[in-house]
Amino acid sequence: MKVVYFTHSLASCWNHGNAHFLRGVLDELRERGHRVAAYEPEGAWSLANLLGDHGEAGLEPWQRLYPDLSSTTYATDADLAALVDGADLVIVHEWNEHQLVAAIGKLRKDGAPFRLLFHDTHHRAVSAPAEMQAYDLTGYDGVLAFGETLSEVYRGWGWDGRVWTWHEAADTRRFHPPAEEQDRQGLVWIGNWGDGERTAELEQFLFAPARTASLPLDIYGVRYPEEAKATLARYGVRYHGWAPNALAPEIFARHLATVHVPRRFYTTVLPGIPTIRVFEALACGIPLVSAPWQDSEHLFRPGEDYLVATNEIAMTRHLAALASDPALRANLVANGLETIRARHTCAHRVDELLAIAATLGIEAGAERIQA
Repeated sequence: MKVVYFTHSLASCWNHGNAHFLRGVLDELRERGHRVAAYEPEGAWSLANLLGDHGEAGLEPWQRLYPDLSSTTYATDADLAALVDGADLVIVHEWNEHQLVAAIGKLRKDGAPFRLLFHDTHHRAVSAPAEMQAYDLTGYDGVLAFGETLSEVYRGWGWDGRVWTWHEAADTRRFHPPAEEQDRQGLVWIGNWGDGERTAELEQFLFAPARTASLPLDIYGVRYPEEAKATLARYGVRYHGWAPNALAPEIFARHLATVHVPRRFYTTVLPGIPTIRVFEALACGIPLVSAPWQDSEHLFRPGEDYLVATNEIAMTRHLAALASDPALRANLVANGLETIRARHTCAHRVDELLAIAATLGIEAGAERIQA
């Protein structure tokens, strides 16, 4: 079948976590013989920031490691009907402009033969509900939500029976343990500072425990204001700026452990949704310790796949134990890899997507479907 995906950006992962998962899913679809097309708008802010900071060299890792994937840039006056011509399934991500979301929905309402899904991978349904409800989804066949609690929100908005929980996952073609182990030192955290959604939590569950446990800490990410950088300096953290997501496995391979510090919305009003970094870290075979997070969907085995710290003292104790106990590290790595490989790869998510497509009347091998 032919799958068309409208994303904010496929080329840039600068503060754009959806690119991680999308690359893996589209590549898996392509490997299975499906036709894929990705479209991103001209002037996408993620790509503009990446190029502004790093130039064309910033695109090299993703181009090298995903040589068979590409995206097409479209203008605001693009002929959308031409872009989706021949598609069996069209998916539109929620970071797109309201006008685009509505225009593609209108094509479907006017009789376009593809099936149409809206893909929500953010907390705005609860943090900015009016903004999300302003999207015109009347032409859409359904919603893909990246967690069950988010699916529940959409059910409350009238999408019962037409919303599917579709979690993110690891692209295990590229996110896997290193072929040869090297010397590992200290902790690493890959994440963006953001909008103050976890500032206190980062101090409590990352900066302070790392310092107390006498473990060097390397941080990669963007949107760190001067006051954030000052905080890092106060704790002796080594800040490296942006890192291409495609190079995250190499970064993980140099460190003893990493930490998961969820944003506040994913511990309160949308519990049960991990960030993609959890999937990616476990897939890369690096021990993980998590700040408090409720795995309400039983995606993992807390305490076996990763350690859980309920407070700063517990986090410090876990980090010190990992630094001194190779057997503990090896056990966590083995368990985490087992869970990822059994349940949480992009191949699993493609299986789920094809099953959803089948419920919408799409045969996986079909070139076209009937309206």
